[in-house]
Amino acid sequence: MTFVHRLYTYLDPLASGLLVTAGLSATAILLGFALACLLHLARTRLAALGSVLVGVYVSFFRGTPLLVQILMLFYLPSQIGLDLDPWLAAIGVLAMNSAAFQSEILRAGFQAIPSGQIEAAQVFGLDRNQIFRHIQLPQVIRLTLPALVSESIDIIKGSAVISVIAITDLMRVGRQLTATTYRPLEVYLCVALAYLLLTTAVAWAGRRCARQPVLPR
Repeated sequence: MTFVHRLYTYLDPLASGLLVTAGLSATAILLGFALACLLHLARTRLAALGSVLVGVYVSFFRGTPLLVQILMLFYLPSQIGLDLDPWLAAIGVLAMNSAAFQSEILRAGFQAIPSGQIEAAQVFGLDRNQIFRHIQLPQVIRLTLPALVSESIDIIKGSAVISVIAITDLMRVGRQLTATTYRPLEVYLCVALAYLLLTTAVAWAGRRCARQPVLPR
């Protein structure tokens, strides 16, 4: 069997694994963004206590390996008699890990907004939540979009470690194909190209969004 024929047999399982990786990563990134916004609000609205708690959270998830975080969350519930679904563990850890990085990215964006805009919004009678939703957040997303895209790509690549908890993502499919074909080099080359395809698509989408004009609200 030639390489072309073998490659054809790889396509279906690799496509299935790619969809799992893309779905898990997208869910984790979106949940991570929402959690990052909550972390920012906790840091700014809960005074010293909020800043300390958020600092501990961010330090833990930025300072420990993603693989260790996944194994901790997956096996820790079993110590109290609970069985955590691998999908929930994978999405939860990826989201919490991404939130730690995204919160720091968003923090820089919020600090870049001139204070005069906030004061003007307050003069017009907007409350803190309205200012956050309509004044700050849209600008922050625009200002930090390249960094957010980079973080999204990091999550996609980092998601390869979830294969250790029996989720049939792209990396686990690669391991299964290697076990049946005994051709690790060409299998993992195909896996690498699949990851490259996914991350390139995300980078392209990010560039497209960055070129969109800012419409007046």
